[in-house]
Amino acid sequence: MHISAIIAAGGQGRRMNSSVSKQFLNIKGHPILYYTLNKFEKMDELNSIVLVTGEADIDYTREKIVKRYRFKKVELVSGGKERQDSVYNGLRKLSPQTDIVVIHDGVRPFVPRQIIESSIAAAVEYKAVGVAVPVKDTIKVVDSDNTIKSTPDRSTLWAMQTPQTFHYDIIMKAYEKAMAEGFYGTDDTVLVERLGFPVKIIEGAYENIKITTPEDIVLAEAFISVGYGNYRR
Repeated sequence: MHISAIIAAGGQGRRMNSSVSKQFLNIKGHPILYYTLNKFEKMDELNSIVLVTGEADIDYTREKIVKRYRFKKVELVSGGKERQDSVYNGLRKLSPQTDIVVIHDGVRPFVPRQIIESSIAAAVEYKAVGVAVPVKDTIKVVDSDNTIKSTPDRSTLWAMQTPQTFHYDIIMKAYEKAMAEGFYGTDDTVLVERLGFPVKIIEGAYENIKITTPEDIVLAEAFISVGYGNYRR
């Protein structure tokens, strides 16, 4: 079975208040993207990794990430305006031999390896899989005036993470349909849902955070110090 990963790393530093793209910010001496790629590079199950980054960052990524850390499986692809455009570019770059596609955010460096492995195993069985965690807080639905309209049952609510893992033909069909119709979703599973195809949820990890704001950097440094995500200073 041929298994490929797409790492989406085309984000900017707007919410970080940084002129540097967030995936290149350093945590404990290494860029965030290094930690993510290192996790996937070491997985024997993966045949290839397509790294999608902004067009302006291609040369920097090649020199400062791929070559510097000697990643052998990584192939660079230029992204698009939105994350969905970027992942679609990555899908079109995959080998036609690909059976399973693992799609992951470049700024989620703390995903435990066993969760990636579990998502692959589940995708072999169910064909479409999302990783998520049960929400801890009470969620409110509000109107345009910020007045509470309803309170969903918390036991039915899960916060989505990545990886999201699929049979190649299903996720490609989902993307082609979405792109043809001009539909943009907030994650990959919603595109598969639009096909009417069921998506299985497996439980992720609360440390599998997406590093987006300055507060996340502080948390990420603490995670590395204590070894979360199999990393230790």
